[in-house]
Amino acid sequence: MSLMVTLFVGGLVGWFASIFMKTDAQMGILANVVVGVVGSFLGGVIANALGLGTTDPLGGLVIAIGGAVALIALLLVLGVFDRFVPAR
Repeated sequence: MSLMVTLFVGGLVGWFASIFMKTDAQMGILANVVVGVVGSFLGGVIANALGLGTTDPLGGLVIAIGGAVALIALLLVLGVFDRFVPAR
């Protein structure tokens, strides 16, 4: 059950981050889940390193979305989304 919740919340976090970064058209559900889960972990590591870690669920969600946004920004700089331009 915990894996299902992780994948669901990761998908939502990745989706919110992709909407914020305007990459939603280039990302499918699998990419949203991967970016959400990896970005949540990345956000947690960065927040804890800066002393901003929280046990509050809303604060954790904000940190997770921030980490996913940072991951998408890194992927944009690396040009990963240039390969997946949707056909017109």
